This record gives sequence, C-alpha cells and structure tokens, in this order.
Amino acid sequence: MLKIGVILGSTREGRVSPQVGEWVLKNGESNDELALELVDIKAYDLPFLGTADAPGIAQWQAKIAELDGFIFVTGEYNHSIPASLKNALDLAKAEWANKPAGIVSYGSLGGARATEHLRGIVSELQMADVRSHTAMSMFTDFEKWSVFKPAEMHLANLTTMFEQVARWGRALKTIR
Repeated sequence: MLKIGVILGSTREGRVSPQVGEWVLKNGESNDELALELVDIKAYDLPFLGTADAPGIAQWQAKIAELDGFIFVTGEYNHSIPASLKNALDLAKAEWANKPAGIVSYGSLGGARATEHLRGIVSELQMADVRSHTAMSMFTDFEKWSVFKPAEMHLANLTTMFEQVARWGRALKTIR
C-alpha cells in the first residue's frame, strides 16, 4: 500500500480545508492501494522560510519523507495558492522528489488558478502531478461559503485522481 498524505494547504481561521480533506479521506477508503492520512500544515507551526530554524521544520520534513505521494487540498487566494502551502512546500526539497501529486481545489472558479500555480511548483520540486483533479466552487459546493456540501459529480474526478496517484506512486517508488 502507498502512504499518501492529504495535505491541508490553509492555516487561516475559518478555513474550510479540513472539511474538504475529510471528504477526500472518506472517499478514498475504498481504494485498496492507498492508505490516506490527513496532514495539516497548521499542526507543524512552521516559520517562514529563511526566518528561523524551528523544530517544526525537521518534523515536517520527516513527515513528507515517509509518505509515498500527496493529495493537496488548496483554496484559491488572490489567483494562487495560500502562502502557508507555498511556505510548507519550500521548507522541504528532496523529501518531495519522485512522488505523485493530486490536487483538490476550491474557489470562486473551482480553484483553477491555484491548481495551475501548484502544478508548476510541484513540477519544480520533481513531483509528478496527475492529470485528473477535483475543482469545487465556493458558490455551489459550499453553503454560505463555509459548510462543505460537494456535488455528487465530483466523485468521478476524485476516483480517477486516486487511480492516477496509485499508478504514478507505484512507478515512482521504483526510482526512489
């Protein structure tokens, strides 16, 4: 089984990423190739890159190193990913390499611009981003922009993404 981290990209108060992350976990239980684990950036109390060396950095790097791949849960902030996610990505380097990356995004346009930016970042970190991703609208998949109520149609993309993460995860494990 591949150990896949479901990375919560937001750390702000009132964030919805934990709801989306739990939905990803619940719907991934039936995939017998993936052992999904919620990984909350907020739990590591990471400093900004270059400002301090903190115990959270070593713990973060160790967590990323033990995983075989990732599913990033990200909202769209100012046409990109949250600063907390970018910072967490930058605080590790070799630990990301040769692992698959799936993306579950949300925003006014389904988080499409955040996904576009995240794909470029994970490529630079030598991850293989999978083609299928799940994009949810803040208008139709959230009640009052805060209660996650995903449309059933997202399950097909999520299932395909799980399958792609598993295939790439098996392949990339052979070169790590």
